[in-house]
Amino acid sequence: MTDATRHIPDRLQSPAARALKSWESLLLAVAIAVFIVNSFASPYFLSAWNLSDATFNFTEKAMIAFAMAMLIIAGEIDLSVASIIALASTAMGAAAQVGAGVPVLVLIGLGTGLLCGAINGLLVTGLGLPSIVVTIGTMSLFRGISFIVLGDKAYTGYPPGFAYFGQGYVWWVISFEFALFAVLAAVYAVVLHKTSFGRAVYAIGNNPTGALFSGIRVARVKFVLFLLTGLMSGLAAVCLTSRLGSTRPSIATGWELEVVTMVVLGGVNILGGSGTIPGVVIAAFVMGLVTFGFGLLNVPGIVMSIFVGLLLIAVIALPRLWAMWRR
Repeated sequence: MTDATRHIPDRLQSPAARALKSWESLLLAVAIAVFIVNSFASPYFLSAWNLSDATFNFTEKAMIAFAMAMLIIAGEIDLSVASIIALASTAMGAAAQVGAGVPVLVLIGLGTGLLCGAINGLLVTGLGLPSIVVTIGTMSLFRGISFIVLGDKAYTGYPPGFAYFGQGYVWWVISFEFALFAVLAAVYAVVLHKTSFGRAVYAIGNNPTGALFSGIRVARVKFVLFLLTGLMSGLAAVCLTSRLGSTRPSIATGWELEVVTMVVLGGVNILGGSGTIPGVVIAAFVMGLVTFGFGLLNVPGIVMSIFVGLLLIAVIALPRLWAMWRR
C-alpha cells in the first residue's frame, strides 16, 4: 500500500472528520476535563450561582479577545488594551465625581476606548510603525496618565444604576456580562467567518502585499481593527468598573497577557493568517474554569500568573515542536 492511499488530505475528509481533528475539538475536551476536575476538587463548584460567578473570570477579557483575535489574524497586535481600560475607567470616574449620569459614563468609557484605538491605528497604519512597538509605548502612556490623575487615590461614588453592567442579571443566574459576551461572540463569528470584511482580514494576515494588489484597502482594514480593539477595551472598562464599583490606576494590570493567551490558546496563529472565533470562545471558558478552580482552592494569585505565562509559551511552542517531531 502506497503512502498516497494511506493518507487522505484534510480538505478531502468529511466535515465531521475535520471537526473531530480540529483544535477546537481538543479545546472542548480540555474544557470538559477541567470542569470534571473542578467538580471533584471543590464541593461548591457545581452550585449554579458559583458557576455564574465563574463567568466573571473571563467575560470582560473575552470581549477584548474577540477583537484582538481579528487583529492578530491580520498580522498586528495591541498590547495596550489593559492600559486603555485603566484610562477609560479613570475618565468615567472623573465624570462621576462631577455628577455625570449612567448614559454619559458609558459613552465616556466607550469613547475613550475608541480614541485610544484610533491613536494606535493612526501610528501603525498612518506612519507604518510596528504595532508591537507602538502599543508597548501607548501601554505606558495610557496607564501613566491614569497614575498622574489618580496617584494613590481611587474614584468611587458611581451612580446606583451603573452597577447593573457588572453586577446585574438578565435572567436567574445569567448575568448581563455573560449575555453580552454571548451576543458579541455571535456577532464577531458572523463578521469574521461570513462577511467580505472577515475574508479581507484573513487575506491580509496571509499575504498583505497580495491583498493590497487584490484591491483590499489594507491600511483601512487594519485601522478599523484597532478601532474595534479599543472599543472593546472601553466596553470591558465599563463592565469591570461597574463590577468593582471603583477606579484605581492599577485596574486590569496584566490583562494584556491574559487576553493574548486566550486568543492564542483559541488557535489563532500569533503570526497571523488563521484562527476562529469559536476557538477563542472555548479558550475563554477553559481559562475561566481553570482560574475559578484555582480560586476555590485558594491558590495564590502569583501562581495563576505563572500558569498563564507557561500556558502562553506552551501554546506557541507546541505546534512547532509537533511539526519538528513529524519531520
